[in-house]
Parts: sequence; C-alpha cells; structure tokens
Amino acid sequence: MRRYKNASDIKVGVIGYGSQYNMGKLHLEEMANVGMKPTVVVELDEQRLAVARKDFPGIETYTSVDQMLAKSEVDLITIITPHHTHGELGLKCLGAGRHVVCEKPMAVTTDECDAMIDEAKKQQVVLTAYHNRHWDGCVLQALKVIDSGVIGEVSRVAAQMGAHKFPGDWWRSNKSISGGALYDWGVHFAEYALQMIDSQIVEVSGFSHWGHWACKSPWMKDANEDEATAVVRFANGVWLTITITYLDHYPKENWFEITGTEGTLLLTANRWKTVRIEGDKTVTNEGPNVPSDWPRYHQNLIDHLVQGKPLIITPEWSRRTIHILDLATRSAEKGVTLKAKYP
Repeated sequence: MRRYKNASDIKVGVIGYGSQYNMGKLHLEEMANVGMKPTVVVELDEQRLAVARKDFPGIETYTSVDQMLAKSEVDLITIITPHHTHGELGLKCLGAGRHVVCEKPMAVTTDECDAMIDEAKKQQVVLTAYHNRHWDGCVLQALKVIDSGVIGEVSRVAAQMGAHKFPGDWWRSNKSISGGALYDWGVHFAEYALQMIDSQIVEVSGFSHWGHWACKSPWMKDANEDEATAVVRFANGVWLTITITYLDHYPKENWFEITGTEGTLLLTANRWKTVRIEGDKTVTNEGPNVPSDWPRYHQNLIDHLVQGKPLIITPEWSRRTIHILDLATRSAEKGVTLKAKYP
C-alpha cells in the first residue's frame, strides 16, 4: 500500500453533500482538521454543489462518480450516500485504486462487505467504515468499568432504543434503501457491544414486527419493521440482544444493561450506574461518562496512511457489525437461527 510523507499529501473527497445533517461538510472539515486536503465533492443536486463550492472555495465538483474517478487525482473518498449504495460505490472507488471510507453501515449485506474487502486487498488500498462512535463516551466508560472488574465477568449485554412513534417518511424508513430498522442506531449498538465482548460470533436469531406503521408510510410494503431484535450468541457463552423499536409505550431509560457475575452496569448516552448486591445491601455508584474522543478516528487513519500504524477500524471489524444485522434480518424473515460465517 502506498504511504504518504505528510497528511497534507492526501487529497480527499466526498460522495454526497446532501442537506441532511450536513455530513459532507462535516467529513471534509474533520479530514482537514487532521491535515488532509479537501479536493473534491460529488453530488447529484447542483444546488448542494453550489453550497460545497461556497464552503470550500476552489474545490472540484462533479455530478458523476465515473467522471470524478476519470478526472480527479483524489486519493481518499468518503461515501455519504443512502445505505443501499455503499457496496456498489465502494467497489467502484476501490476498483479505481482509491482509499475508501464508508459512512456507517459499511454496506447492507455480508456479501457486499466481503466483495469490498477482497477488492481493497487486490488494489492494495485502505477500506474502513466511519465508526467514530467507537470512541463515544458511553462505550469508553463501559470498557473502563468492565476492565476494573467491579461487575465481574460479563455474562450478557442488552441494548435497546426507541419509543412509540411513527418512524417518518424519509429514506431511512424504507427497508430497500436503509436495510431495515436495525441499520441506523443498531449499527452503533453492535459496534459498541463488539468492544465489550471479545469473542467470535457463533449464531444470530432475529425477531421483528411489521405492519403497524406501514399503512401510514409512503413506503407501504417496503417500510421498515416496526420493531426488530437481534440475539447474538458468542463462542465464550456471552449473549447480546439489540432492539430498535417504534412500538414501545414504556421506553427503557438505559441504552445498555451489562450483566456481570458481580454486578450490573447501566448506561445512558451521558451517565453510568453500577448496581451490586453486597451481603444484605444493594450498593450503587454512578456518575457522568468520560468525554467522547471522535477525532481519534481520522487521526488513526492518518497515522495508518503516513506512519503505517495499525488501522483500528479495519474492514474486517466493520464486517462483523454488518454480519450481525444481516443475519438478524434474514433470520427474522425465515424464522430460523443462522450460523455466522467467516471468510
């Protein structure tokens, strides 16, 4: 793989500069903050391209990925498009010899991930997914508590998010485009959990409910599930459940409940709490989570490209997250448990 002398030698670009969350600008700014050079934007909407030219004077703009790959000398491309396009666009950019960062999820299916990993190896370029939340304060806090031994050996992990609400009419609620209800925050929860559970995935069972909100959605039969759950069995005996719901009339206070042999750890986005039975007393401790450290994502990417340091968010790591969601979705459709598969 090509190494660069300095971060400033790496020309970067984005595919996607939509107005939702302004992610195109965010990514380019974050890459510029670690020294990379914003060079190109690809976007179908001419009005958004005009915004990009205002945000980054002199930047190259294109409405076609093929045209960009043919004309631009960009080294690294971040893909910020609807989920179902990540696999196709990733393969195209990798095949053109460009480093690729995919916004999460890396792709929708395991097969897409495997094809992208194979192409990256063939072209000797970097492939990674934008899991900056790998360094969220809540998961950093969880690892700190687990490593301290205060809750003992982890036996199970449960993650949940949602409420009773209409999921909206945007593309993220369209199953063919988004991948399903698990493919938004479920991606983050799976990635958090894989840091807490150091073991191979053995099998996944998926459960879902569909139809309550579909009649109110413009997507109708192609609407996301009302509720979806993944149950993951690991080789070390630990199991994980992830639930994303739009049906819950009694939403859970905590994002994560981590049960250990000596105590339980409860996590919200901002706070932690441990509960332990000591003799005839219930002992609790709690406090704010440690700060998030999102800049570490791009700093690690730079350290890898310039200094050859190990990449933390490898494509194989990102594949594990997608494999859980992919198996859960297919399991729910088939009504059977599915075994995990590794390359």
